[in-house]
Amino acid sequence: MRRFARLLLVGALTFSLAACGSESDSVEQEDPSENTEEAQAAEDTAEKAPIAITDALGNTHTFDAPPASIAALSPGEMDILLALGANVTGRPSLSYEVAAEVEAIQDIGNPHEPSFEQIAVINPEVLVVPPNFQQFAANIEGQGTKIVYSNANSIEEIKQSVDMFGTLFDAEDKAAEINDTITAKVEEAQSKSSDVNALLIYGAPGTYLVALDTALAGDILAKSGGHNIASDFPATEKYPTYASLSVEKIVQANPDVVMILTHANPEAVIDGFNKQMNQDAGWKNLDAVKNNRIYILPADLFGNNPGTRITEAIDYMIETLDSAKK
Repeated sequence: MRRFARLLLVGALTFSLAACGSESDSVEQEDPSENTEEAQAAEDTAEKAPIAITDALGNTHTFDAPPASIAALSPGEMDILLALGANVTGRPSLSYEVAAEVEAIQDIGNPHEPSFEQIAVINPEVLVVPPNFQQFAANIEGQGTKIVYSNANSIEEIKQSVDMFGTLFDAEDKAAEINDTITAKVEEAQSKSSDVNALLIYGAPGTYLVALDTALAGDILAKSGGHNIASDFPATEKYPTYASLSVEKIVQANPDVVMILTHANPEAVIDGFNKQMNQDAGWKNLDAVKNNRIYILPADLFGNNPGTRITEAIDYMIETLDSAKK
């Protein structure tokens, strides 16, 4: 009997220890699950964190998620957005040929003459515009579209736009890749020195201005090793990155090359410029005129912000400066 009692006691103790072991194992097995749930909760919280960007005017914009649709009134911004994989539903009017998929995007005008009707039709979540669009902003925002400002008066500002849109569309790695390529191209260009004195003229029918170093074309010229003879010309009040065309100052500086940039209608612009030169004999004394070094720069690279194609603009400028040395 005592032996049976001892067996019962041993059995009870064994069962009790086994039960404790099971409870311990159960506790240990619950830990990984709890950690997984905590990690998932942290990940969900991170995914829901708002996206914040600061635009060219210093305005901070927050988004719960990357915009489902976006439109741009400038070619460069459109180019950057497409390169970053954004759903671009509206594009600027273009005066040059583009790929079929770009052509198929709805035309919404330009910063000076936006098509409010077409913008309302596509109703983008975000519209990207240059700073001079502020006069129209209230109209667009009244339609429920958020306005984001982007500027491109220098290569550095183009890179800033790339960074901003990379953040907005969760494409920071792609944005960094684009900017690394631009930086490498600038460094390559700056390693080549050029003694060419150049004049950059912006032309539109009836209007001719001289680009300063603070204009994008002026910055491209400087980064490509050229010297802007108008760098110290006084800026105009209406267009602070440009100066009035002063034949007297230009003749005095005597540029080696004259480059003309325009948004559109290059033929009309060059015809008007030729008439101006014929009216003022001073032009004929320029080395650029004597050596037939007057060039029209491509509108898609210089008449507008070229976006990611800024590297092509730099290469084109270097080639133009090299041709002026021959």
